[in-house]
Amino acid sequence: MGSYRLNLPQLGEEIFLTDSGMETDLVFNKGFDLPCFASFMLLNDPSGRAAMYDYCLEHALLAKRNGFGFIFESATWRASPDWGDRLGLDKNTLEAANRDAIALVEEVRDEAALETPFVISGNVGPRGDGYQPGALMTAPEAEDYHSFQAEIFAGTAADLVTALTMNNTPEAIGVANAAAAAGMPCVISFTVETDGRLPTGQPLGEAIMETDFEARKQPAYYMINCAHPSHFTLTLEQGEHWLSRLKGVRANASKCSHAELDEAETLDDGNPGELGLENAALRRMVPSLNIFGGCCGTDLRHVGAIAAQLFRASKAA
Repeated sequence: MGSYRLNLPQLGEEIFLTDSGMETDLVFNKGFDLPCFASFMLLNDPSGRAAMYDYCLEHALLAKRNGFGFIFESATWRASPDWGDRLGLDKNTLEAANRDAIALVEEVRDEAALETPFVISGNVGPRGDGYQPGALMTAPEAEDYHSFQAEIFAGTAADLVTALTMNNTPEAIGVANAAAAAGMPCVISFTVETDGRLPTGQPLGEAIMETDFEARKQPAYYMINCAHPSHFTLTLEQGEHWLSRLKGVRANASKCSHAELDEAETLDDGNPGELGLENAALRRMVPSLNIFGGCCGTDLRHVGAIAAQLFRASKAA
């Protein structure tokens, strides 16, 4: 098993921003077609690549203006073998896409020239649907599956592996083990339903503790993504010692359930100002939270509103 390559700057107390809902922004706001919601498919399209570059740069510069660090997730949420098969891509093409997605972020990092840390995260998504657990893998099966991307990222400028929209613990454990075997720090971001539980019905705190206990090397920290703050605030209010393992939130703009979002034909972009206030309230409630961004339905406006509230609170402290 490899060892971690660096100390992640976001493990401290300073605020970090991350990006917003890239896929929904590209589809609904920018007008791109994303088969299987696979944003990496735009890397070889000049207009698509330019749109992703601008998207990344705008978010990085927002962090820079506020004096916050920045973590960017590569556009590789769907760049894993099963999804590649659905898109008609062989593994060599898929590997090149994963590497190219990291290279794009490197270009943005150099142009943004942040005085605060810029962290590159190699992003992995669930093997199946993000909202529906479906047929669960065992942890060894998940490790085998996700090792494809983890090993690729280990050979790039990526600083860590982040698994977004994890909806069950065996897959989360498998991702953690795949990252550890590749010598990469790992972050697990769970998604929850309107009751604050994982789509499997498991309580969030239990999922975090099980992953910590079962993984060969504990994830660096945990996050919540693809859920609105109203879905998990009560869970955090009732949380116990596991809350200290939670460091980030990437909230949806919409208060709709996952089932409702699946059926929606138009984008629900919620209320950016309200989302900013809700994220600031979460930071007050859970002091360990220091990483904030957006997920489905969010764009630069939402992360900007979150940043404004966090900046205001930091100056008032």
